[in-house]
Amino acid sequence: KLIGARYFNKGYASRVTTPLNSTFETPRDNEGHGSHTLSTAGGNMVQGVSVFGQGNGTAKGGSPRARVASYKVCWPPVNGDECFDADILAAFDMAIHDGVDVLSLSLGGSASNLFNDSVAIGSFHAAKKGIVVVCSAGNSGPNEATAENLAPWYITVGASTMDREFPSYVVLGNNLRLKSAISGLFD
Repeated sequence: KLIGARYFNKGYASRVTTPLNSTFETPRDNEGHGSHTLSTAGGNMVQGVSVFGQGNGTAKGGSPRARVASYKVCWPPVNGDECFDADILAAFDMAIHDGVDVLSLSLGGSASNLFNDSVAIGSFHAAKKGIVVVCSAGNSGPNEATAENLAPWYITVGASTMDREFPSYVVLGNNLRLKSAISGLFD
């Protein structure tokens, strides 16, 4: 399934004050976000999945038979920034060169002028080459005007809910039983 992985860190390296160690010279996912988003896009079907024994079913990515490649562009924060424009644009260029059919991005930031937005610029070049680009709408909702990645040449996908809840009960010392729930909200 995972047929390739690349990393881009020259933009990041130009902003840090100390030399990068070997952990920055790998596309390996060290915090889980990349693995999560890759499995969301192309994960195989896995039967018998549940959340703490509830909501049993089959989990799968959007295209379970896809072959996927990872292009890592985000790193530990430097002055609040994690993903640098130079790295994002280099990854777009490489993905285009590699001949991908679809790009799925879980990158965002505040909406900005399209001429200053590396995701908008890179995805424009990809779209010109016939590559479908899908981006996350961000994690700031559900308030008004919180969607990110708004250029008209790519598809922006927002979070949704499902028709289940995963209740959790707390029983207090006086036998009062309180119900809490984890809603099915995903990005």
